[in-house]
Amino acid sequence: MATHFIKKLKFTPNNNIPPLAATLRFKTTSAQYVASRARDPTFEKLMDKYKNLLKVVAIQDLILANPTSDPPSVSVEFLNRLSQKLHLNRGAAAFLRRYPHIFDIFYDQSKCHPYCRLTDSAVEIFRQEASAVASSLPLSVDRLVRLLSMSVSKSLPLRAIFKVWRELGLPDDFEDSVISQNPNLFELCDAHEPNTHILKLVGSNPSCNLVAAAENWRLMECCREDTTVDRTDIRFSFKHGYPPGMRLSKSFRAKVREWQRLPYVGPYEEMGEKKMSKSGKMELEKRAVGIVHEFLSFTVEKMVEVEKISHFRKWFGIDLNIRDLFLDHPGIFYLSTKGNRHSVFLREAYERGCLVEPNPIYNARRKLLDLVLLGRRGWLTGGSKLKDAGRSQKEGWEEDEKS
Repeated sequence: MATHFIKKLKFTPNNNIPPLAATLRFKTTSAQYVASRARDPTFEKLMDKYKNLLKVVAIQDLILANPTSDPPSVSVEFLNRLSQKLHLNRGAAAFLRRYPHIFDIFYDQSKCHPYCRLTDSAVEIFRQEASAVASSLPLSVDRLVRLLSMSVSKSLPLRAIFKVWRELGLPDDFEDSVISQNPNLFELCDAHEPNTHILKLVGSNPSCNLVAAAENWRLMECCREDTTVDRTDIRFSFKHGYPPGMRLSKSFRAKVREWQRLPYVGPYEEMGEKKMSKSGKMELEKRAVGIVHEFLSFTVEKMVEVEKISHFRKWFGIDLNIRDLFLDHPGIFYLSTKGNRHSVFLREAYERGCLVEPNPIYNARRKLLDLVLLGRRGWLTGGSKLKDAGRSQKEGWEEDEKS
C-alpha cells in the first residue's frame, strides 16, 4: 500500500497545441517507500552488528559441513571462490584474519594449502547452541504445529520451512528428529512438483487450543492494576512503539486508533470467505498483520529476512505485498535494509537492542556476536598484543563498514 500523490501540470500553447491542464498521478515505487521510512537508530545499530555475524555463521556452517577432517576445516582457496556469494569484499583471507577469536588459519603441509578451522572458543559456543536446540525439542514441535496451523490448508512446502529452520530454532536434522518422531502430528507428502514435499498437520486440529502472542499481551494489559486502557479498545489491539523522533500527526494517530478497534480473524482461526468491500480488505490486512506478528513471535530472535517469510505468503492466504505491510505498520514492525538484505524485527520484543525475554539459543548466538564485535582486540601474537588491540569501538565499526 505505497503512498500516492497528485501533480498538476499546465502546458502552454505551442505549435497549434491548445492549452491543456493535465493531471498526472505518480505512484511511489517499493524502493522509494523503503527509503522514505523513519529510521530507528537502535535497530540500525543492531543490524550493523548482525551484518558481519551472518557472514561468520555462513563460513562456520561450511567448516562444520566438512566432517572428513578432524577437526573440521575448509581451504581458504575454496572460501575465496565463494567470496562474492558470501559478500567478502576483500577476499576470504582478509575476512578470516579479522576474527582470530573465531577462525584459526593454518597451513596443511600434506595438501600445500592454507586451511581454516574454528577456534576452541567458537567450537564451545557452537556446542552450547546445539545443546540449547536439543533441549528445546518440545518447543520445536510446538513451533512447527503453530506454523502449519496458520496455513489455510494446514500444510506447507518443506523447502519453505528449510529456509527458516535456524530462525525457528529447529535442529538441522528436524526432518528426522522432529517430523519423523511425531507421526501423530506431521505427515510428509509428495507435491505435484518434482523433488518437492509438503508437510501436513494431521490428527485432531490442535489450532483450537493455540493462543496467539498478541492475545497474551492483551490479557496481561487488562489484568494490570494500573491499566488505563479500555477493555473494549484493547480487544483487537496490538502493542505499538515508534522510532525516536518520528512525528505522529493527529490524523495518523486517529487512523491507528480506528485500526486498533477493527475486528479481525486471528491467525489460528478459519478465515472464511474473503470480502472485497473496503472494510473487508482492512480486515484481511489486519489478519495478515496478526499472522506475521505471530510468526515473528515464535522465532528465536524475533526477526527474519523478508525474502524468507515471503515464501509463506500464499500459504497463509496473504494477498498483500508483505514488505509494504511492514512499512505500513511502523509501530509494530521495523524494516532494516542493512547488510544487503531486508530484515524485519518485532518491535515489542526488543529493548535497547536486546530481547526483552531472551532464550538459551539466543544467548548462545549473542556470545558468538560478542566474539565478532571483539574482532582482533585482545588477541595475543608473539607474546605481545596487536597494535589494534586498544582500538576504540568506533574504529572497529569503521573497519566493518569497509567490508
